Amino acid sequence: MLKKITAVVLAAILSFSVATPSLFAAAEGEARSKKGWPKATRSLRKNEKLCRYKFSDGERTVWICDKAVPCCEWEAIGNYVKCGTTVTGCL
Repeated sequence: MLKKITAVVLAAILSFSVATPSLFAAAEGEARSKKGWPKATRSLRKNEKLCRYKFSDGERTVWICDKAVPCCEWEAIGNYVKCGTTVTGCL
């Protein structure tokens, strides 16, 4: 029984470790700077917008999202930025 539980736990850890990097990857076109507003790492395409946010530590970040979705940022989890969804917003 212990071997089965161990196998399930190891499988779960391995599958999570494969999926996790994409969850915490940088937002598309993201660039950061403490001196001024940086330029996005790529140019805007049709139906996209440039999101900008200045964190309380002075770091400025820009990233690219679709026009239909909100720009989301969280200082509480390490100055994390991403594009939201039309259904859940920034959840």
